[in-house]
Formats: sequence, structure tokens, C-alpha cells
Amino acid sequence: MKLTVNGKTQVVDVEPDMPLLWVLRDELGITGPKYGCGMAQCGACTVHVDGTAVRSCVTPVGTVQGAVTTIEGLGSPEALHAVQRAWIEHQVAQCGYCQSGQIMAAAAFLATQPNPTDEQIDQAMSGNLCRCATYPRIRQAVKSAAAQLKGA
Repeated sequence: MKLTVNGKTQVVDVEPDMPLLWVLRDELGITGPKYGCGMAQCGACTVHVDGTAVRSCVTPVGTVQGAVTTIEGLGSPEALHAVQRAWIEHQVAQCGYCQSGQIMAAAAFLATQPNPTDEQIDQAMSGNLCRCATYPRIRQAVKSAAAQLKGA
């Protein structure tokens, strides 16, 4: 089976019902997406498929038709994505476990909603859980990233 992950074509020999999360982590060694709940409830495993945020823990790899982007492919150390920069500026991460999923959810959201309200941010990010409860900083970082993406 062929996949495009972070801009590179990958060939994996797995069953089509294997969750994308395990293909990424166990077969390709991409550890940004995390296992949290295994039921698409926490968001730690969020990746993009053709720019849309998906829960990789419940997405069978055989159903993936587009390009997969993980936190490793969102930006680079030399050129961070606006959301990654905002997360650092607002010191969002505490334990950090959920943060790759949070960042991926925020990036997908801002791609479709460039000028979000607080309520829209809260709604869009509500499916991503943070045990450290950094939600106020997450909201501020999303607002900051939106401004950066608009060039403000």
C-alpha cells in the first residue's frame, strides 16, 4: 500500500483495516501523533489528510486517499508553522502529550476560519483534551496564529 506522508511516498505492507496511527508510529517511526484513547475522543492522534483534521486512531489506513501530514510535516525547525510559533510564544505546553494533536487541529481549523471568535475557537478545539488544562493559552495561541497567518 502506498501513502504520501509529510510529502514523501511511503510503501507499507499492512492490513487495510490497521489504524493509520499504528502505521505512522509502528511502521514508519513517526511519533508525533500520540495514542490517547483509541476511540477518537481525545484528539492526541490528530493528523491531516489533505488538510482535514482526522483522528488517526480510528482511521483505517486502507481508507486514506489523500496526503497525510503529521506534526513533523507541518513546519520545519527553520520555518515553523504559525500555529507552532504561537504555541511557543504563549507557552501552551505543560506535559506536552496532547500538543501535537492540538496544533494539528488548530492548523486545520485556521485554514478554514481565518478570523475566529473565541466561541469558534472553543468549539473547534473542544474535541482535543488537555489534562493540564491549558485551554486559555490554547485559545490565545490560536488567536495569535490567526493574526500571524493574516500577516498582522
